[in-house]
Amino acid sequence: MVALPEEGPLAGELRAGGILVLVRPLAVLRRALATPRGLAGVARAAGADARALGRFAREQGVALVHSNTSVTLGGAAAARAAGVSHVWHVRESYEDLARLWPAYRRVLMTAAALPCVSAAVAAQFAGAGGRARTRLLHDGLAMEPCRAPRAAARAALGLPADAFVVAVAGRLSAWKGQDVLVRALAHAPLSEVPARGSPPGGRRAYPPTVALLAGDAWARDPRPAADLRALAARLGVADRVALPGFREDVETVYGAADVVAVPSTRPDPLPNAALEAAAAGCCVVACDHGGLPEILRDGATGVLIAPDDPAALARALAALRDAPARREALGTAAARDVRARFAPDRLGEAVQALYDEVLRGPG
Repeated sequence: MVALPEEGPLAGELRAGGILVLVRPLAVLRRALATPRGLAGVARAAGADARALGRFAREQGVALVHSNTSVTLGGAAAARAAGVSHVWHVRESYEDLARLWPAYRRVLMTAAALPCVSAAVAAQFAGAGGRARTRLLHDGLAMEPCRAPRAAARAALGLPADAFVVAVAGRLSAWKGQDVLVRALAHAPLSEVPARGSPPGGRRAYPPTVALLAGDAWARDPRPAADLRALAARLGVADRVALPGFREDVETVYGAADVVAVPSTRPDPLPNAALEAAAAGCCVVACDHGGLPEILRDGATGVLIAPDDPAALARALAALRDAPARREALGTAAARDVRARFAPDRLGEAVQALYDEVLRGPG
């Protein structure tokens, strides 16, 4: 049985699979609500969850409640009201909420188990008995990603056929690092865009490097895209930055890209952008923090670089631009490795084993 905050495609898919779906508002702790007034409102919503979801759990004979994210509070309240075990899935990094984290950590540790999507996420619970409750539970691939044919993909996105295309796929956000890629375009040698043909003085002619920033901001806020365009204009690279907005056909983005970059400026717990791009056979360059080193092995299945360092990103991309065979080898190795380690069946088996462990109880 699944409780969702709203109707949508997921609700329909679950019902089609014979799963009972309860749709009602859920208490969610968002960063924007991390104020005394906001937290009071979340607490009231959690109380409503305790009454409604707890009653539902008792009526349905629920044996275990699994909160699928650590910012959803209703599952803990419902489990407590129904007197059953609670599993709290942690998919978030709380390093930017340092003042609130000690208190919220104690709340999360009331769960019987804390499955964490990466070792980096689990490390937040080090000490004071936190490790005893954490379980490393990498997400599985939610789709079978693929790459559209290169020429067709570039034509669909209006990209030059001869460009070296670096894609960032995901929400436009201050910490996802789209601006780091834009800044990298202005660093030599990515800033060198000689004309086609034999260069004067025998210098090597590089293809132009184009940044493909696919995605929209939260609630379709136009400001992040406008800020990126303004930054590109200031740096003189506006003609090499493409912002196509949200693309449902992510295979087109992967197909058009020579490299997929994941330049997040703060640790990303286990970004789907890296997971899916690697599974699709893309050559991925990512920052060496958060859960990214658990997806990619530097030099074997991808390239890891220092975070928030446009110059380092430019150097890594330039090296890959000049080594198409290496790009191909890294993408092939990544697809083979990631598809095996993050297979959906493996996740399903791990979740079932966790449920069995929790329901057996101590000993």
